[in-house]
Amino acid sequence: MKTNKKKELCIDILVDIAAGILIAIGTYNFATTAKFPLSGFNGIGLIFYHLWGLPIGTVALVLNIPVAIACYKTLGKGFMLRSIRSILITSIIMDYVAPLFPLYTGEKMLAMVCAAVLPGLGYAMIFMRESSTGGTDFILLTIKAKKPYLTIGNISFAMESVVVLIGTVLISKDIDGLIYGLLINFVTAAVMDKFMYGAASGKLALIVTDKAELIAPLIETTTGRGCTFLKAQGSYTRRDKDVIMCASNRKEMYGVRKAVKKIDPDAFVIIVESNETLGEGFSENK
Repeated sequence: MKTNKKKELCIDILVDIAAGILIAIGTYNFATTAKFPLSGFNGIGLIFYHLWGLPIGTVALVLNIPVAIACYKTLGKGFMLRSIRSILITSIIMDYVAPLFPLYTGEKMLAMVCAAVLPGLGYAMIFMRESSTGGTDFILLTIKAKKPYLTIGNISFAMESVVVLIGTVLISKDIDGLIYGLLINFVTAAVMDKFMYGAASGKLALIVTDKAELIAPLIETTTGRGCTFLKAQGSYTRRDKDVIMCASNRKEMYGVRKAVKKIDPDAFVIIVESNETLGEGFSENK
């Protein structure tokens, strides 16, 4: 049991180091020279760096202390201790390792991509080890715990937007900076989702039809994807209905829609995003 705990701790530390390098390089080596306004406590640290030359990691660490104390009871001891370790490692790498590498001074678009993708990968790696980099994550999770009816997306967007706007006014001082800052937030979130939920994300179709036995074979012939029949009942007519469930990738979903329209133009079709699809024909669940 102790051996397993030591092994997990070693893996956690190695992941924190690798993730910290990605976050630090993306933030320090790519975002600082381009003067991109970033979100979160690193974004605030970047503001202090440009205005007074204070180290980004140290500022983020200092800001995290009162937030960690305030959120300790709500988030729990284990999560908080893991997060503190991640914060310390990331802050040290930000201030002492990242400056050893040259600052990127090339195209702003390439700098934006790196400033978004590298930290996105780093944050995802840390979150997948049931930890966090603190800052607005602590605040978001605490608000959600106390106000469960609020959506994290809305809270996050409001908080991150405020930091980006302040960074735009104080650092970049132009509309281009604001646009780059918002793009970085969007791409970072997209990279995190892809990395955490798998590149096998796709689409799921639910098709309510009276011609399920005709549609399903055509879908299978057209796309190579199998279908599942679900039994349902209309709430108004009380008539029994057949529902076809079909998971596919994004490109194949066009063939699914085309097959449904060909057989039953009046079918009721719902197509939703699938974060990850596991099983035959998709990624294996490891």
